[in-house]
Amino acid sequence: MKKLAILFSGILISIALSAQVPPSPNDGGGAPDAGNTPVGGGAAIGGGIGILLVLGVGYGIKRVYDAKLRKLND
Repeated sequence: MKKLAILFSGILISIALSAQVPPSPNDGGGAPDAGNTPVGGGAAIGGGIGILLVLGVGYGIKRVYDAKLRKLND
């Protein structure tokens, strides 16, 4: 189980690092509100919400499974 957790965290870290968008050359390194960068830096939230939903469902399934396992052992 520990190996699976390490593998899963490594995959999440690699996804997070590859999802970074390089800065726009139009900004010139100036103020955050300078240039044509949208508010929030243009960060997409669609993929993050999907990941959180999948993790939440997985956690819920694990909790139900553990509760049923404990009930059978009692």
